[in-house]
Amino acid sequence: MIQERISAGADVLLLASVRGLSSEARALGPALDSFAPEAVGLGISPEELRALVEYFVLPDAEPLVPLTATEVNEVRGLLRFGEVQVPNPSNVESLRWGRARQVPVAPLDPSEEQSAELFSEHIGYVELVRRTVRERRIGRHPPTPASPDAFALLWDGTVGKGKGSRRLAAARDEHLAREVARLTQGRSRVAVVVDRERFDGVRSQLSGGAPGARPGT
Repeated sequence: MIQERISAGADVLLLASVRGLSSEARALGPALDSFAPEAVGLGISPEELRALVEYFVLPDAEPLVPLTATEVNEVRGLLRFGEVQVPNPSNVESLRWGRARQVPVAPLDPSEEQSAELFSEHIGYVELVRRTVRERRIGRHPPTPASPDAFALLWDGTVGKGKGSRRLAAARDEHLAREVARLTQGRSRVAVVVDRERFDGVRSQLSGGAPGARPGT
């Protein structure tokens, strides 16, 4: 997990973990305890947050999670670095941390309806076909870098290297930055938790710079 403190209307701690890796999730609690935020924002949709709370934070037993073929391949590639959990344990840990300390946790990504609109706006038919081909290719031959950090960047850089995919990623990061601005109102310390591959783009948005290109694109 990597982190950086940013002045963005408040003191913001940006945390980015490798999606699915249990060891990354275990590092979140101590980082949040040290920073003591007044609120936590997650790079997920409102619908995802509600589902995580309902099915993974409140119940005693966790339900089975259906995965797409691409998600299964990504999990398999990550297993060489340690235990992998689905859904992303970093998001679940953040929600549990906030609930235990009565700190509000808010979704920062577009809703499912907004995401569908952004997808149709930025991903045309040709890009969709190419994206599907890239997902299948990397699924058959997952990357084998030396670290989980490099794995996350290489995986995202391969699947999302098309122009439309990069514009979609930038639009999501811009939306997230606007939601962070709302979350910081009336607060002095806010933590933001995103997937590792979004770190550079989100950091650029929060710092007031131009949208950052995804690593590997």
